[in-house]
Amino acid sequence: MKLNLKVKHIETEKILVGVEDRNLLVFKTHFGFDVSIFNGDIIVDTDESKRELLEQIFKTLILLAEHKILLTERDVIYIIKMAEVDQLDNILSLYKNQAKILVTESGKTISAKTFNQRAYSEALDKYPLVFGIGPAGTGKTYLAVAHAVSRLKKGLVKKVILTRPAVEAGESLGFLPGDLKEKVDPYLIPLYDALYEFLGVKETTLLMEKGVIEVAPLAYMRGRTLENAFIILDEAQNTTKSQMKMFLTRLGFSSYMVVTGDPSQVDLGYKKESGLKDAIELVKGISEAKVIQFDKVDVIRHPLVQKILERYEAYEN
Repeated sequence: MKLNLKVKHIETEKILVGVEDRNLLVFKTHFGFDVSIFNGDIIVDTDESKRELLEQIFKTLILLAEHKILLTERDVIYIIKMAEVDQLDNILSLYKNQAKILVTESGKTISAKTFNQRAYSEALDKYPLVFGIGPAGTGKTYLAVAHAVSRLKKGLVKKVILTRPAVEAGESLGFLPGDLKEKVDPYLIPLYDALYEFLGVKETTLLMEKGVIEVAPLAYMRGRTLENAFIILDEAQNTTKSQMKMFLTRLGFSSYMVVTGDPSQVDLGYKKESGLKDAIELVKGISEAKVIQFDKVDVIRHPLVQKILERYEAYEN
């Protein structure tokens, strides 16, 4: 099947196909059919039933490519997912107006890649308390750490604190060597990974030795008032109500607090209620707090991983 669209310029075609045709290979993994471009024509190895959707997708991809916006597999996956839910309006503005959050140690620019990520990023710039709620893989923690490092570099805060509850470790904590921090450090690895990407291992280690950056279990927050700091609570669905109250009341002057989590993935024990669900209800109507809800459409994974997850979900249900 040939789509009723034409790729007019070789530069546009190069952007569309991507490195080693990776952008087109996304269609094979996602839909199960091949896509190729020959003499400006888009050839799709499928029947007419997919024409409308595919023309909507490629019309958007061509528009972005003609504006010299470099497209990766991640971008193609997001545009396919947005087309499937008919939400491609204003997609050009999303890509053309990507506010730079941070440039990493390796020179990579970090910016919001989805509509909800943009809303989240704008909230992080505006509100002292932000909740990022939704499934894993949406960039909640990643973007929060990027904003924290950016503020630290600009001198807007003097300290960055990253924390998580140690629920995942369960009863095995007592059998692990070392103090509490050493026991839960394996559960803080995603936070370390983000810091290493943004700052590099050497600078991260130096700032941690100076106490400018602190990565610690939630228990270490008790009894402290944190001023001139950017504080992130990750995996907040695994806090109890009392832990969440303790954490939220640590906020001091000139500080920013971000709470991230997925209310559908609570690992607390039997009959224990999540402090995250409670806190989301409590902050409703407070003008200084903002709750950003992420959706499955914001989860940009390799198409094969997405298929595997869908099979697991179908099996478990």
